[in-house]
Amino acid sequence: ALRMERHCTNARAIVDLLLGHPAVERVLYPQLPDHPGHAAAAKQMRDYGGMVSFTLRGGEEAALRVAAGTELFTLAESLGAVESLIEHPGQMTHASAVGSPLEVPINLVRLSVGVESTSDLVADLEQALDKA
Repeated sequence: ALRMERHCTNARAIVDLLLGHPAVERVLYPQLPDHPGHAAAAKQMRDYGGMVSFTLRGGEEAALRVAAGTELFTLAESLGAVESLIEHPGQMTHASAVGSPLEVPINLVRLSVGVESTSDLVADLEQALDKA
Protein backbone atom coordinates (compact mmCIF):
# COMPACT_ATOMS: atom_id res chain seq x y z
CA ALA A 1 0.00 0.00 0.00
CA LEU A 2 2.79 2.46 0.84
CA ARG A 3 4.57 1.77 -2.45
CA MET A 4 1.41 2.38 -4.49
CA GLU A 5 0.67 5.60 -2.60
CA ARG A 6 4.14 6.88 -3.52
CA HIS A 7 3.80 5.77 -7.17
CA CYS A 8 0.53 7.70 -7.43
CA THR A 9 1.81 10.79 -5.62
CA ASN A 10 4.88 10.93 -7.84
CA ALA A 11 2.86 10.32 -11.00
CA ARG A 12 0.51 13.21 -10.17
CA ALA A 13 3.50 15.53 -9.68
CA ILE A 14 4.89 14.44 -13.05
CA VAL A 15 1.49 14.98 -14.69
CA ASP A 16 1.35 18.50 -13.24
CA LEU A 17 4.78 19.24 -14.75
CA LEU A 18 3.79 17.81 -18.13
CA LEU A 19 0.48 19.69 -18.28
CA GLY A 20 2.31 22.99 -17.87
CA HIS A 21 5.36 22.37 -20.06
CA PRO A 22 5.43 24.01 -23.50
CA ALA A 23 7.22 21.05 -25.14
CA VAL A 24 4.35 18.70 -24.27
CA GLU A 25 1.50 18.24 -26.71
CA ARG A 26 -0.73 15.80 -24.79
CA VAL A 27 -0.67 13.99 -21.45
CA LEU A 28 -2.21 10.53 -21.07
CA TYR A 29 -3.02 9.65 -17.46
CA PRO A 30 -6.22 7.94 -16.29
CA GLN A 31 -6.99 10.66 -13.73
CA LEU A 32 -7.39 13.25 -16.50
CA PRO A 33 -11.01 13.57 -17.67
CA ASP A 34 -10.00 13.43 -21.37
CA HIS A 35 -8.18 10.09 -20.96
CA PRO A 36 -10.00 7.35 -22.93
CA GLY A 37 -10.07 5.09 -19.86
CA HIS A 38 -10.96 7.72 -17.28
CA ALA A 39 -14.50 6.51 -16.51
CA ALA A 40 -13.42 2.89 -16.07
CA ALA A 41 -10.40 3.88 -13.96
CA ALA A 42 -12.55 6.10 -11.73
CA LYS A 43 -14.89 3.17 -11.08
CA GLN A 44 -12.26 0.47 -10.63
CA MET A 45 -9.28 2.16 -8.98
CA ARG A 46 -8.68 3.85 -5.64
CA ASP A 47 -5.99 5.97 -7.27
CA TYR A 48 -4.65 6.23 -10.80
CA GLY A 49 -1.29 4.47 -10.73
CA GLY A 50 2.22 5.28 -11.79
CA MET A 51 2.05 4.91 -15.59
CA VAL A 52 2.13 8.20 -17.49
CA SER A 53 2.45 8.74 -21.23
CA PHE A 54 2.81 11.96 -23.18
CA THR A 55 3.45 13.24 -26.68
CA LEU A 56 5.85 16.01 -27.57
CA ARG A 57 5.35 18.92 -29.95
CA GLY A 58 8.83 18.39 -31.41
CA GLY A 59 8.00 14.98 -32.90
CA GLU A 60 10.06 11.83 -32.76
CA GLU A 61 13.38 13.65 -32.41
CA ALA A 62 12.17 15.46 -29.29
CA ALA A 63 10.77 12.22 -27.84
CA LEU A 64 14.09 10.45 -28.34
CA ARG A 65 16.00 13.35 -26.75
CA VAL A 66 13.74 13.30 -23.68
CA ALA A 67 13.96 9.51 -23.34
CA ALA A 68 17.76 9.66 -23.52
CA GLY A 69 18.10 12.87 -21.50
CA THR A 70 17.07 11.81 -18.01
CA GLU A 71 19.39 10.74 -15.23
CA LEU A 72 17.02 9.30 -12.61
CA PHE A 73 14.57 7.73 -15.07
CA THR A 74 16.28 4.69 -16.57
CA LEU A 75 15.76 3.98 -20.27
CA ALA A 76 14.13 0.55 -20.28
CA GLU A 77 11.40 -1.61 -21.85
CA SER A 78 9.45 -2.50 -18.74
CA LEU A 79 6.55 -1.44 -16.58
CA GLY A 80 9.03 -1.27 -13.73
CA ALA A 81 8.94 -1.88 -10.03
CA VAL A 82 10.09 0.72 -7.52
CA GLU A 83 12.49 2.52 -9.87
CA SER A 84 11.41 5.12 -12.44
CA LEU A 85 11.70 4.08 -16.08
CA ILE A 86 11.31 5.91 -19.38
CA GLU A 87 10.91 4.60 -22.89
CA HIS A 88 10.18 5.57 -26.47
CA PRO A 89 7.57 2.92 -27.38
CA GLY A 90 7.81 3.59 -31.13
CA GLN A 91 11.41 2.36 -31.20
CA MET A 92 11.21 -0.03 -28.28
CA THR A 93 8.15 -2.03 -27.17
CA HIS A 94 5.97 -1.18 -30.19
CA ALA A 95 8.58 -1.12 -32.97
CA SER A 96 7.06 -4.21 -34.61
CA ALA A 97 3.62 -2.55 -34.73
CA VAL A 98 4.59 0.14 -37.26
CA GLY A 99 2.01 0.27 -40.02
CA SER A 100 -0.55 -1.74 -38.05
CA PRO A 101 -3.58 -0.67 -36.00
CA LEU A 102 -1.38 -1.05 -32.90
CA GLU A 103 1.11 1.56 -34.05
CA VAL A 104 1.80 4.29 -31.48
CA PRO A 105 2.56 7.95 -32.22
CA ILE A 106 6.24 8.52 -32.98
CA ASN A 107 6.32 11.40 -30.50
CA LEU A 108 5.06 9.27 -27.59
CA VAL A 109 7.10 8.79 -24.39
CA ARG A 110 6.01 6.40 -21.64
CA LEU A 111 6.98 6.59 -17.98
CA SER A 112 6.72 4.12 -15.18
CA VAL A 113 7.02 6.51 -12.26
CA GLY A 114 8.77 5.00 -9.26
CA VAL A 115 9.11 5.85 -5.60
CA GLU A 116 12.18 8.08 -5.62
CA SER A 117 12.08 11.65 -4.30
CA THR A 118 9.20 13.49 -5.97
CA SER A 119 11.16 16.72 -6.39
CA ASP A 120 14.16 14.86 -7.84
CA LEU A 121 11.98 13.08 -10.42
CA VAL A 122 10.23 16.30 -11.44
CA ALA A 123 13.55 18.15 -11.76
CA ASP A 124 15.08 15.33 -13.81
CA LEU A 125 12.21 15.15 -16.27
CA GLU A 126 11.95 18.94 -16.47
CA GLN A 127 15.59 19.35 -17.46
CA ALA A 128 15.14 16.70 -20.18
CA LEU A 129 11.98 18.42 -21.47
CA ASP A 130 13.72 21.79 -21.50
CA LYS A 131 16.28 20.33 -23.94
CA ALA A 132 13.58 18.89 -26.22
